[in-house]
Amino acid sequence: MQKDDMVYVGHMLDMAQKATAKVQGKERSEYDQDENLRLALVHLVQVIGEAASRVSARFRQAHPEIPWRSIIGIRHKVVPDYLEVDYDIVWGVVTVDLPALVVQLENIVLAEDC
Repeated sequence: MQKDDMVYVGHMLDMAQKATAKVQGKERSEYDQDENLRLALVHLVQVIGEAASRVSARFRQAHPEIPWRSIIGIRHKVVPDYLEVDYDIVWGVVTVDLPALVVQLENIVLAEDC
C-alpha cells in the first residue's frame, strides 16, 4: 500500500459524507429547484471519482468490495459533454450509491487504523 492511498480513500470518504449530508431529508423536487445544491453535488461526485483514480492498483485489488471502475468512470457519466450535466445520475449516485460507499470506506479506514 502506498502512503497516499489512505489519503485518497479518506478524501473519498469525506466527500461522500458531505454529499450524503447535503441531501439528508431532502426530496428530489428540492434538489431539482436548488441549483447550488446540484452544482455542489456534481463537484463532490467528480472529486470522489478523481480521488479514486489516484488510489494505487494494488490497493484497489486488495479492496474489491469497492466498485473502483464505476467510481472512477462516474465523472464521465455525470458530465458526458462539457456543456451537459446529467442531474438524474448525480441524484441517484448521491442518494443510492454513496450511502453504501460511505460504510465501505469507513470499514477500510477503521481496519487500516488498527
